[in-house]
Amino acid sequence: MTVQQAVRPPAYQVLADEIRAQITSGRLRPGERLPTEPQLCAQSGVSRSTVREALRLLASQHLIITTRGVTGGSFVAQPSADKLSDSLTTGMSLLLSTATVDMSEIVEVWAMLEGPAVALAAARRTEHDLKQLGDALFDPASDSVETMLEAQRAFHRALAVATSNPLYELLTRPLYQLSNEWELGAVAPARFWQRVDAEHREMLRCVAARDSAGAARAARVHVDFIGETHAAL
Repeated sequence: MTVQQAVRPPAYQVLADEIRAQITSGRLRPGERLPTEPQLCAQSGVSRSTVREALRLLASQHLIITTRGVTGGSFVAQPSADKLSDSLTTGMSLLLSTATVDMSEIVEVWAMLEGPAVALAAARRTEHDLKQLGDALFDPASDSVETMLEAQRAFHRALAVATSNPLYELLTRPLYQLSNEWELGAVAPARFWQRVDAEHREMLRCVAARDSAGAARAARVHVDFIGETHAAL
């Protein structure tokens, strides 16, 4: 057996890779129906169980949606930054858990992106964006840590949406998730949440005023503070 034969991926993964390539290249468009399971079996020369495993893998990656019934089947999913970022979050979590990267590197990348993006949000925000940001504020004097953690995520997700750039939203959701949860929620002191609340309100003030320069400064201060807090844990 050659080395190439020894490392050959399983048949379901090969089939999933082929379908994924058709989706990512645009040959299969969102909403388009995939061939039926019998058709895929005939086209690829694999068993029905292999086809189903390939479809399950693609569904887990949010690339297809499978429905049952007379009009059911597998359809190419509409791209969603929210769902697609799950894969990036999993990958980043793995890098953290295996010490391939540490939290300082996660925050470092976040700092590179956040200032310019919040400036963009200030220029492009809508009234709906402002409402979402306002709804994501919390009260550090009375809210639970779990509530504040979720509010922190929601606030930064709303900032990402306000940029009107889905690619930025896709790239940054995992950063918000990991920097928020990694050893922080259970051990951060009360004064941490008081300052986060104040910094969120300052960013919101600048975004509402369409003050891009002020919003960028406030974002840099905020991310620096998150990084310093993580480093001190």
